[in-house]
Amino acid sequence: MIDRCLTEIAAFTSGTLLPTDAVPAPGPEIVSAVVTDSRRVGPGALFVALAGERTDGHAHVGTAATAGAIAALVSDVAAARASLSDAGAVLPLIEVPDTVAALGALAREHLADLRRRAARHGGALTVVAVTGSVGKTTTKDLTRQLLAAQAPTVAPIASFNNEIGLPLTVLETDADTRFLVLEMGASAPGHIAYLTEIAPLDAAAVLMVGHAHMEGFGSVDGVARAKSEIVRGLVPSGTAVLNLDDPRTAAMAELAPRTLTFSASGAPEADIRADTVELDAAAHAVFDLHLPGLDAPRRLRLAVPGAHNVANALAAAGMALAAGAAPERIAEHLAHVHLESPHRMDVTLLGRDLLLIDDAYNANIDSMTAAFDSLHSLGGSRRRVAIISEMLELGASSAADHARTGELAAQSGVALLVTVGAGAAPAAAAARAAGVDTLELPDADAALTALDAPDGPLHDGDVVLVKGSNGSGAWRLADHLRDSLKEMQAQ
Repeated sequence: MIDRCLTEIAAFTSGTLLPTDAVPAPGPEIVSAVVTDSRRVGPGALFVALAGERTDGHAHVGTAATAGAIAALVSDVAAARASLSDAGAVLPLIEVPDTVAALGALAREHLADLRRRAARHGGALTVVAVTGSVGKTTTKDLTRQLLAAQAPTVAPIASFNNEIGLPLTVLETDADTRFLVLEMGASAPGHIAYLTEIAPLDAAAVLMVGHAHMEGFGSVDGVARAKSEIVRGLVPSGTAVLNLDDPRTAAMAELAPRTLTFSASGAPEADIRADTVELDAAAHAVFDLHLPGLDAPRRLRLAVPGAHNVANALAAAGMALAAGAAPERIAEHLAHVHLESPHRMDVTLLGRDLLLIDDAYNANIDSMTAAFDSLHSLGGSRRRVAIISEMLELGASSAADHARTGELAAQSGVALLVTVGAGAAPAAAAARAAGVDTLELPDADAALTALDAPDGPLHDGDVVLVKGSNGSGAWRLADHLRDSLKEMQAQ
């Protein structure tokens, strides 16, 4: 972030600056970073007090002050001052009606200012973003790497894709930033539209329309309408990068000023496509890349495993191309991009010769299908085990989608399906009906106990897929296996 004074921040947020009579130290009140977690406050930070489900940030304004914050953005002045009093600290406050909305406004004005500055010097700050029911974070990571090979690039860590995480990412940009890569998620209509108001897009990729967050949208068509908000959020000269293999995504072309289409199935009418796709012994895709601007297709092997990552790689190539990267350099770097965010198809050999496939960040039936395909490809002669926690926010399709998960387990050759959470019961029932052994556990804590038991469900040499929604704790099981079995491997 470039340095900004408190009066500028107050103007950007339409807030009221309430300075204190006693300042912590002499000198200009210049903000060089914005944080929402008091534990991450350092000298020069603006602390944004958010009222969360578990804690209210206003109670931590005093902690932020003692850690070196320059000021705090608050909506509850009385609570903030009480926190300062308890800490024996003083701090200027910027009062706003809603700190989440003010954070968004600050990011919007910050980005607009940087774009104006770049234009005055004959340059540009190009903003691209990705959405879709599955693959957003992986595609964001791949795109970041392709663009970072060209020029300074900012992108979010993990899945900072909502009304808090996205503005924080935007605020990391500075005068040297050439590319900003964003991820946009939604759990209800209007969410993505709000994010594009903060960061109008030069390029937007839609990966696919599936069954994620069905509870908030009511139907797959409702999901499609929400995802299309990212295309409507393009600047007048912007480019939509659309998956031609998904009819609902392809139909968004009519909303876009310009399009680039991609196809992992090799559809000849696609601008960017993969032909002659094969999986090697490690489940890495090998294919011929067709990309506008190349004199001939390029045969390459992806460094990320899973056939589903072909589409993610093509989308990343499309966004890099739309952002102005050279086709030759995209083709050169695409074979070397790798996974950066945790719990996304991370394949690790652990102690006891266990092969862990950690895809535990989140789940819906579309990503479950891709994960079981990878389990089938990677399993080889190993005994296959799947540990599946409950998929959340599926609404009326929950029982059917969980039952389909059990069928997928059987089709991929799973010998044992471990389900975690009451909502996953239909998966266990469907798997048993297909002849698969099952173990049903009520929650992640019970699953951790079962994994540590002397007669636990895992055998030496197994290949183990861990998959489920973030809120149902699958990631805890993957982390536990990795940590405990790495220690064993080290011994």
